[in-house]
Amino acid sequence: MTEVKLHMPWRPPRAVGILGGMGPAAGADFVRLFVQACTQQLRELGLPVHDQAYPEHWLVQLPMPDRTQALRGDPQSPMGPAPHLLQGMGRLAALGVRSVALACNTAHAWHGQLQALFPQLHVLHIARQTAAHLQAMGSRQAIVLATEGTYDSGLYDAALAGHGIAPLLPDAAGRAQLMRGIYAGVKQGDMALAAQCFGEVLEPLLQRHVNVPVIMGCTEIPLALPQAPQARGTRLVDPAWILAVALARDAYGRQAQESEYATSPEVPE
Repeated sequence: MTEVKLHMPWRPPRAVGILGGMGPAAGADFVRLFVQACTQQLRELGLPVHDQAYPEHWLVQLPMPDRTQALRGDPQSPMGPAPHLLQGMGRLAALGVRSVALACNTAHAWHGQLQALFPQLHVLHIARQTAAHLQAMGSRQAIVLATEGTYDSGLYDAALAGHGIAPLLPDAAGRAQLMRGIYAGVKQGDMALAAQCFGEVLEPLLQRHVNVPVIMGCTEIPLALPQAPQARGTRLVDPAWILAVALARDAYGRQAQESEYATSPEVPE
């Protein structure tokens, strides 16, 4: 007797958007994560995995002014990222997408503004998704590695506090070293320097806080930190992966509360 495998009724996935350019390598890598998350969703739904099963997705990569500098000056400056973020969102809305992921942690300082101006879109929030994930894992503390702009905005402080998690942050010297790893390392294509810088910041934090998850709170940190010797055996949490899973869920019509997105792994294989 031939076994027949039953699949759920097929409904075309929704078009979704990714706003990148912050930096371009991180935006391109987010597309890879999103496609991987879609494969995971198809398997969870019991649907066949083939080219035509993946959703329409648009990546808008604009030359985006520096987010940290803008947050330390005038966040709404016409020379800053705000007009570019709005322009990118407008292009994605015109393409008919339903949900949008910002492929940059620091850019979420403008999340409220973008969501208010584009109410027809579901603008996912990377820090809230990550905090819900950690809460579901039973975490009470988390090391946060991020940009100066993300620290200044309190992005992860607020999201983690809302889920009962205490953020553990590097000192001023550590923050400067993170920025060096991001700007002189990843953005210049020097991944060895980036891994060195990120590892040097992480090491003393891990010495003080054992068995604590590490949030890679800049989309460029996961491109280098996993290669650092100090990160071996550490529970690295990639918010970009968690965000990619949330976007894939939206694409396949599986909208859920933020706490329900927490089933994704920390770092994909």
